[in-house]
Amino acid sequence: MDIFGLKISWLGHASFRIERKIIVYFDLFQLKYPKEKDGDIILITHDHFDHCSIDDIKKVIHPQSVIIAARMCKGKLDSLKNSVNTIMYFEPGDNVNVNDVIIRAVPSYNVNKFRSPGQVFHPKESKYLGYIVEINGIKIYHAGDTDVIPEMENLGKIDIALLPVSGVYVMTAEEAVEAVKKIKPKVAIPMHYGSIVGSDKDAEKFKNLASEYTMVEILKKE
Repeated sequence: MDIFGLKISWLGHASFRIERKIIVYFDLFQLKYPKEKDGDIILITHDHFDHCSIDDIKKVIHPQSVIIAARMCKGKLDSLKNSVNTIMYFEPGDNVNVNDVIIRAVPSYNVNKFRSPGQVFHPKESKYLGYIVEINGIKIYHAGDTDVIPEMENLGKIDIALLPVSGVYVMTAEEAVEAVKKIKPKVAIPMHYGSIVGSDKDAEKFKNLASEYTMVEILKKE
């Protein structure tokens, strides 16, 4: 789908492909697309298998690719260091300009999704990431695996927000609406459903509830 001059493709779960001269991928997992190695920039929010899949990353990288990932991914991604231009390991607050694509890492964590009493799935101290990516003046926020967090109020201008809606490990559809109220994006796109957890119903519920506050686009999986 073309949004603000960017071609945005949802590849399932939390995976996206964004194209405008340069091609950016997020959190590759169970990738069936593309048929060529076209990944100029690959962004990884954290090391869980459904966000940092080496087999899927190998499908898109080429010798000039730049990979940016949370520091926790180093053990997995170092095996690719001779196959790409560079690999950068980020923490929240880190930023870089890669071929006029401005990339900033932001916090992503749970506050009420627990694997065991008192232990959330994505602790803040582990420095899981979301990303704000600016391409040709358009800012895209990929929230990563997160709940509604205070930092969402300080992201600045966001044109397109990619928000998880499945619950269990991330925001529910209702919680993602609360995130929309904080972020105030021009367009919101639901993600993190239809693969591991969540279904089309979560995306539709999010659209029904969030459309009062922003334009919501549900993308067809490519």
